[in-house]
Amino acid sequence: MKIAIIGATGNVGTRIVDEALRRSHAVTAIARDPSKLGERAGLTPVAADANVPGALAPLLAGHDAIVSSVRFSGSQPDLLIDAVRRSGVKRYLVVGGAGSLETAPGTLLIESPHFPPAYFDEASRGKAFLDILRGVSDLDWTMLSPSALFVPGERTGSFRLGDDTLLTAADGKSWISYEDFAVALIDEIEAPKHLRSRFTVGY
Repeated sequence: MKIAIIGATGNVGTRIVDEALRRSHAVTAIARDPSKLGERAGLTPVAADANVPGALAPLLAGHDAIVSSVRFSGSQPDLLIDAVRRSGVKRYLVVGGAGSLETAPGTLLIESPHFPPAYFDEASRGKAFLDILRGVSDLDWTMLSPSALFVPGERTGSFRLGDDTLLTAADGKSWISYEDFAVALIDEIEAPKHLRSRFTVGY
């Protein structure tokens, strides 16, 4: 498949690029400085700004799927969605956050008294992005939210999937590695099971 990845040089974006190339997909890696990714078979680095939809849309055209892996505080949902629409590509996947997941029916993680203040703004913007996506009916969108702790780790290929509820292991820990998150995301591109919905991944 041909996959365009916006924000390809970030912590998550680089793992998504790696996983897609591992499975022999053709990847267009879009970032302000994609040279950080080096040269690899199947990889086409493209320098672009995610906040300029007029310039971004032509770069996205002709792909089977588009992945948005950018910080919510550094991007604008409406501009990204507009660029995807202009490109003519219907399949759009967004790297979400854990803050909008429920810890109990009707209670979001971001509303927890122990939620770190330093992450509140980014998490709030992530929830706003999800709210906007839920009103989009002309794209086959999917948002994948990580668990509470989202860190570098190993690619195990062994994890659980959920819907809108935060996944917690038996020891009370809620976490997923960037590497296994990327596995779950590329799995969803190859075999869509969460069209026009959000899901989550964790151990």
